[in-house]
Amino acid sequence: TPCSGETPAISPSKRPRPLRFARLSEHATAPTRGSPRAAGYGTCTRSLLGVMEDQAWLAKHFIDVGAGVIDEDYRGNVGGVLFNFGKEKFEVKKCDRIAQLICERIFYPEIEEVQALDDTERGSGGFGSTGKD
Repeated sequence: TPCSGETPAISPSKRPRPLRFARLSEHATAPTRGSPRAAGYGTCTRSLLGVMEDQAWLAKHFIDVGAGVIDEDYRGNVGGVLFNFGKEKFEVKKCDRIAQLICERIFYPEIEEVQALDDTERGSGGFGSTGKD
């Protein structure tokens, strides 16, 4: 059950496909998770497979990862961009875990044009509009 800490059984037809990767460099390493329940796979600086979220330890150095989305049919090398918002130089060393690849389910809806969208309580209220009383 979800609260027991055990992973529920998944029927064979619902099992996720394996995350496939190819080593594009002699220094490349396989992506790994820090724990069995970690949301993302850590990537090594010389073998970035995907950049979705930064690693938490970078925040204390004021380093941020420019997040991105990698389409499932993309087959090329993937790189990332680091932003240094600190005042000190920051050196990325070989095999520093600087990014996480987080795999998410995606669906491809049909596109349907309508004359107008249904009204909602929120309406067209933009940024911060749901936090108002």
